[in-house]
Amino acid sequence: MEQIKAYLEQIATISNEDWAFFTSKLQRRVIPKKTIFLKLNEIENHISFIESGAVRLFIPKEDPEKEITFGFSFENQFISAYDSFLTQKPSAYQLQALTETVLLSMTYNDLQAVYNHTQIGNLIGRLTAERLFLLKSKREQNLLNLTAEERYMKLFKERPELLKEIPLKYISSYIGVTAQALSRIRKRM
Repeated sequence: MEQIKAYLEQIATISNEDWAFFTSKLQRRVIPKKTIFLKLNEIENHISFIESGAVRLFIPKEDPEKEITFGFSFENQFISAYDSFLTQKPSAYQLQALTETVLLSMTYNDLQAVYNHTQIGNLIGRLTAERLFLLKSKREQNLLNLTAEERYMKLFKERPELLKEIPLKYISSYIGVTAQALSRIRKRM
């Protein structure tokens, strides 16, 4: 609980009453390595804070080699199929634990209760949503403005843990190239 408290206190000061109510709604979940914990067409009912581990967001395909990885989340970040969570409609993608992952999760209904019963809930929700939007926007801009080699180098500099923990086939999909093209990029470096 200390990790999520430190994260949230970067955003705002939380009263003891609000903190007690907020934490009463959290549930710890341990997701085994390689487990898909949100499947295609399921409705996302959790927003979760990653205490430890790594999660991949991806669009499944009949041929697993053609899956499209479009995001990763790590320790001290929030994870959710956020569009499905907000709309309570089926997800168009899946969430997979790449390592054993420990989550502090809150259901949709419990988050609504936090919004309604705490002074800080709406502020935390808004600022967390803004951070998720900025990450998504940055990724889209990188895909449009940088070459594959530049995207790989930027990823290497910003997220070295990604390159240690995550299979190259997922990284190649994430930066928008084939595994063979990523191999060539890596040889040139």
